[in-house]
Amino acid sequence: MPTLLDYRRRVRSVKSTQQITRAMKFVSAAKLRRAQEGVFAARPYAREILRVLRSAAARMEHPVHPLLARRPEERILALILTGDRGLAGAFNANVIRRAAEFLREHADKKVEVMIVGRKGRDAMRKRGVKFVNEYLNVSSNVEFKTAKEIAARIAELYSKEEVDAVYAVYNEFKNVMVQKLRAEKLLPIDPAVIAPEKPGEKKPAVPHETPTAANAPLVDYIYEQPIEEIFAGLVPRYLESEIFRLLLESAAAEHAARMTAMDSATRNASDLIDRLTLQMNKVRQADITKQLIEIVSGAASATA
Repeated sequence: MPTLLDYRRRVRSVKSTQQITRAMKFVSAAKLRRAQEGVFAARPYAREILRVLRSAAARMEHPVHPLLARRPEERILALILTGDRGLAGAFNANVIRRAAEFLREHADKKVEVMIVGRKGRDAMRKRGVKFVNEYLNVSSNVEFKTAKEIAARIAELYSKEEVDAVYAVYNEFKNVMVQKLRAEKLLPIDPAVIAPEKPGEKKPAVPHETPTAANAPLVDYIYEQPIEEIFAGLVPRYLESEIFRLLLESAAAEHAARMTAMDSATRNASDLIDRLTLQMNKVRQADITKQLIEIVSGAASATA
């Protein structure tokens, strides 16, 4: 049976651990605020540049850039984004599980893997998966130059026709409590579905209706620069901005998961301290009762 000294040592140990988890929670909360700002700033730009690119691609009869070429998806590149450190709840495990499902879904095709994050690299290495590239220590400090490096490598593989499609498996940041697993296609870019207006056909007017991808008429644009030059600048910029957004999404989701996990660990430590303190008080009370009984018994024996 544990002694009073054992309980005191255990309580001190749990209190020390609680201080660590509380500090990690505050650090993750501070990092999460900065990561949120980056995500909210990157989303509108990435969304608009994709809209412009899809709209322009829908008006091209033939691809004018290597990254717009569409081929049968026989060779696939999977970009898997995880964290570099643990203590983030099920964050890394969920991404790894979704990546494994993605590999099983495309088992009939040749799938190449590009890893971002130490946890994903270690897990995929145990499964015997070989990597095209690996990028470590990214989530702690997401920089645009890292996104440009990854985008350049992906563009190189796609332009040389070594891969026919590129997918990203990552955790999308929703809020502090919710992160959504996603397997999103990056390349090839799906052109916008724009319905051409049929001659003589009149569509009834609907108040306050705004044109959408399904009902907007097909309107041609006059380009000031050569179309090849425009796409040569627009397509790589799209890929860089999209990968930068994915890195920011994954980093924000990781910080949110770690903050939630450390908050839960801190509260669990408090509950454990309360239970240990209760047991310690019971042991101390039993020891005091035992000593009083011995004193009373000794005094009774002396007077007898």
